[in-house]
Amino acid sequence: MKKKVRHYSQQIKVGAIDRRHVLKDFSRMLDNQIETIVLFLLEQQGLLASRIAKLGEQHDALLQQPDISKIFELREAYRQVGRDLLKLLFFVEVNAIGLRKILKKFDKRFGYRFTDYYVKTRANHPYSQLQQVFKHVGIGAVVGAVSRNLHELQDRQGSYLSIYDQPALPLQDPVIDSVKAAVDRLTNSTNFLNFLGQHALILQEDMLPEQVDDQRYHFMSLVLNLVNTFLYMVNTYIIVPTADDYSMSLGAAATVCGVVIGAMAVAQVFSSVYFSAWSNRSYFKPLVFSSIVLFVGNTLYALAYDLNSIWVLLIGRLFCGLGSARAVNRRYISDCVPLKIRMQASAAFVSASALGMACGPALAGLLQTHFKIYKLTFNQDTLPGWVMAIAWLLYLIWLWISFREPAREDEVSSVQEGSNSRTAVNDALEKGLNQPLLISAEDKREDEDGDQDIDESEEAPEESRRPATSIRSAYQLLTPSVKVQLLIYFMLKYAMEILLSESSVVTTYYFSWNTSKVAIFLACLGLTVLPVNILVGSYISNMFEDRLILLVSEIVVCIGIVMSFHMFNPYSVIQYVSSGLIMFVSAEVLEGVNLSLLSRVMSSRLSRGTYNGGLLSTEAGTLARVVADATITLAGYLGESRLLNITLLPSLVICVSSIIATCYTYNSLY
Repeated sequence: MKKKVRHYSQQIKVGAIDRRHVLKDFSRMLDNQIETIVLFLLEQQGLLASRIAKLGEQHDALLQQPDISKIFELREAYRQVGRDLLKLLFFVEVNAIGLRKILKKFDKRFGYRFTDYYVKTRANHPYSQLQQVFKHVGIGAVVGAVSRNLHELQDRQGSYLSIYDQPALPLQDPVIDSVKAAVDRLTNSTNFLNFLGQHALILQEDMLPEQVDDQRYHFMSLVLNLVNTFLYMVNTYIIVPTADDYSMSLGAAATVCGVVIGAMAVAQVFSSVYFSAWSNRSYFKPLVFSSIVLFVGNTLYALAYDLNSIWVLLIGRLFCGLGSARAVNRRYISDCVPLKIRMQASAAFVSASALGMACGPALAGLLQTHFKIYKLTFNQDTLPGWVMAIAWLLYLIWLWISFREPAREDEVSSVQEGSNSRTAVNDALEKGLNQPLLISAEDKREDEDGDQDIDESEEAPEESRRPATSIRSAYQLLTPSVKVQLLIYFMLKYAMEILLSESSVVTTYYFSWNTSKVAIFLACLGLTVLPVNILVGSYISNMFEDRLILLVSEIVVCIGIVMSFHMFNPYSVIQYVSSGLIMFVSAEVLEGVNLSLLSRVMSSRLSRGTYNGGLLSTEAGTLARVVADATITLAGYLGESRLLNITLLPSLVICVSSIIATCYTYNSLY
């Protein structure tokens, strides 16, 4: 079909063919190719069904006269059906990738939006063969039959329960897990779980589904990673309602709260890198170090009041930022959690972050008391530090007792060497399936214009799996669309940080809110995170294209920023709360869709190593928070009456710039 596209181009140049004829002929050719794929898929499913039916007869005979050796042979025969089904799934996936690439090449060569036209006209038509490629009714039946029979052939030790009586305990078989993972990769729909998992930006390597590795996975260690994520987010936001009051009590201006809050983000810029590098060798030691540093940081934060030192306060927050182990949390899920539950673990990571974001301000609102023990003061300013110091100390004890350092990959491979024949089969299968995708020397010579698809999956196998070795090399792997999405991520994090960090100063100046009201407002904003993700992940992303949701969300964020400006007197609570809610919710929608797109288009070379995709997104978001908090402090020198408008102006400029960049990039690429 690439040759046909080149032929069309040559014919159009000499005027030998009409453009409308090209569109009609190319559409018909695509329809025929897809129909061939679908018919072959149905034919192969029928053959698999026939094999399963014959194996079922043997199974019935064994129930009458059990024979251990024949049971093992029958079980292996069912597994072979599963392996053949896996080959069939990869056949479909290779053709789906080929379809995407030829549509992309056609658009690029002729300047049409043919892809949009073709997909929209075929996606929902009742007789379209395109949807049959992504529907798995027959495949699901084969998987169900193989799973049920393998379950019955296992040694159940006298149990009378069937696979249907224990839906929460699926069959643990590597072949079935691989098939289910392949089906998930092929499916072109989005659900809430996948949406949340992509929100965490834990990238998957573009390779065959891995086998479950019980030597590296430990449930309690995963729980401890999620608790670390939750506590860190609580630690980040618990001081926001009282940071301005704490700064004033130490003789500084209220707007110095921007520096107090942002000090943690400044340190996190550096801590993310060394924690990411440290996680190449260990997970336990970085988490222990993180807990100790956070304990010290929160203790210093609490002691600053009695020491009457703003510098001790800032050093305490810097220590808290140096203890940010979010890079380790992401890396543990990416490297040590089996593929079949990795999406659930990624979703739990996002949920823990959202819950911590809501609990932080809410907890600050509950700490409205004042008392002294010896010379130590406990009030609404210092109690957040003391509470978090105790929490990190208890976490450190729990971590020391329960965490299990996962075996390194070389250790696991040496233990499993010689016993992983199935893995060897799958590796051979991968090489065989990838072979037709390689362009021969003759084809390269025939491609006279040198036009090549820009796709990370076309890299040489060794090169495509080699991780980036520096920030510079990681940046060079970013395509224009990825750079735009990182700009969008910077913009939304900047806007959200401005809203959250200056909320206590702005609401005190305009509305005379106390700490409890500020805490309730921030907690309500945090509680919208999960419902918004449910709405987007379960419904909106299935109704509209991600690019459309991305652009609309950016525009709504821009509207929320404009509504927040103080242009008319008096500045009302309704205006502030409604505009803040619009800005925050639309930014949450934008973040989810943006990271979902980012996880799909980012290079597979950024899925592992120190300088991975998660680190790049973390650094972009952290830098945005640093710049936002610095903006609040600098704007404070012009007076609290001007703070709101001055801090919103950069947000508006960055938001408009990201909208323009989005429109330009996607119009040029698509």
